[in-house]
This record gives sequence, C-alpha cells and structure tokens, in this order.
Amino acid sequence: MDVTWWWVVIVACAALAVVIVAALGPRAENTRRLRPLANVDRLTKLPAYVRAMRRRTLLTVAMLALLAVAFGGAVVSAARPTGLPGPARDTAAAQPEDIMVCAGAPTDEAPMAAALRYFAARVPGYDTQRIGLTVPDRRVIPLTRDHQYAATRFADYGRTAATPPVRYSDYSPTVEDVLALCITGFPSFDRIEPQRRSVIYIGGGQSSQRPLFDVAAVRELAAAAGVQVNAVMTDSDSGLLERLASETGGRYVAPNSNVDASLESIRDNPPPPTAAVGPAARSAAPETPELPIVLALFAVGALLTLPLVVRR
Repeated sequence: MDVTWWWVVIVACAALAVVIVAALGPRAENTRRLRPLANVDRLTKLPAYVRAMRRRTLLTVAMLALLAVAFGGAVVSAARPTGLPGPARDTAAAQPEDIMVCAGAPTDEAPMAAALRYFAARVPGYDTQRIGLTVPDRRVIPLTRDHQYAATRFADYGRTAATPPVRYSDYSPTVEDVLALCITGFPSFDRIEPQRRSVIYIGGGQSSQRPLFDVAAVRELAAAAGVQVNAVMTDSDSGLLERLASETGGRYVAPNSNVDASLESIRDNPPPPTAAVGPAARSAAPETPELPIVLALFAVGALLTLPLVVRR
C-alpha cells in the first residue's frame, strides 16, 4: 500500500499525540483532597464490584480499539491510498493496457475525424493506459503514457494530418499491411507481455492484389502478441477484420454506425488480463479507499451500539 498525501498522515499523527498528552496530563479534579473511605479493601473484593470493574475495563479497551480503527481508517482514506484491494479493480487495474489506434482511412473522412476527436477528448482521463496512433505509412504517436501529449497529437492530426501521405509507384497499403504495422507497434510484439493489448482499427476492409502480409501472417501476429482486435468500419470488409475481432474477443462495428457510440462500446469491452507476470505500472495507480472507509464506518457503528449492548 502507498498513499498520495503523506502530509495528511503526518498531521493526523501529530494531532493524535497532542490529544494523548493532554488527556494524560494533570487535571484540576485530580488535585483536590479526597476523603478517606473505611473498609476499602473489603468493598473492592465484593463480587458485584469486581464484575463492574471488569465490565468497565473491557468496555474501555473495546472503545479505545474502535476509536483507533475509526481514526486510522479515516486518516488512510483521506490520504488517498493506492494498492489496496478494491471492487472492480483487481482485474481491470492489475495490468495496464496498451491501445494502438489504427487509422486505415484518410483523416478527411468523417468517421476518421470523429474517432480522432473522440480520443483527443478521452485520453487525458486515462490512468495506466499507454496509447499510440498508426497510419498506413507511419507511426504518428508511438505508445506513450504522456496523455497530454497524445491528446494534443490526436487533435492536431485530426485537423491537419500533419504530414502528406507517402506515395508509392508500385504499391498501395492494404488492410493486412496496416494491421501488421499497428501490431508491430507494441514493444516485444512477438510474445505476450504483462500488458493487455488492443488494436482499434478505423477504416475500410478491402484488400488489394499485392499485400506484403497475407491474412495468415496477420492472424499469427495477433495471436503471438495476444492482441484484441476491434474494428470500426467506414466501408465494406473483405471478412478479415470481422474474423479477427471474433477470434480475439473484440468488437466489430459495421459501416454507417455512430463513431462515438461505437468507440464507447469498444472501450467498455477491454482485453482480459494476460497470464504474463511483470512489474505493474505505477505512474497513475488508481486510488483504493474502499477498505479503510468500510473499516472506519464499521468502527463508528460499533462505538454507537456498544453502550446499548453493555447496558443490557
């Protein structure tokens, strides 16, 4: 476990120390003269007195323990803890995710422009995810966790397509080649790594007669890298993308669909955690205050009900 705001813990501990010193210090009522009482030894040995003192001691210890739990839970939750168990985080946040946006359509097409605007708006809110952007002839954004930089590049590329496309005399990019270029943008793409990986392809699915990568090679690349393939189509598909999406657990969206809704559906279906084990990303670990909050509330509830239980 780690906390984001250590100063909260320091201030709380200092305040607790001041309260303890003040409570244990001399008080005015302790300095008054007490009257002697006859037969004290006999009175303190009476069974009723012994039971009352034992009950009072147990009640005091229990209340002090509950107060300590409530104080500790409140302080830890206020300090913004990370790394504790939390609902819906054990699988989703245990492994970071790498997302490669794969642009198979020109940026002046409405669906592609809408997709770039979508990521420009959403990327600043990401946590441990790395994101990249690949177009048919270059890697516009290598995988990065610098979300502000990535958002700026998505917005800029959506407006101006920063550099003109590369023209070839005897070759035109195909969907197989674009997918292969996107998959090879993941570090160590030839094996499964301790990061979940997804490709989000936006574009058409028709192939030319002379691809550099055939369908089998692309499927082998996706399987070796453990990539989830998703596709938002802008025109008809030869069938490759639909098959890849089905085989890898991704989503396939037919042409003429709402781009924002399609991408939301894809992001709501992230890849499952991989079996590979490695260091977790810590740059923006999610906060997990649930456990200390529950403990603090339980302790406060027990403090409120304890006197009622003791009286019975």
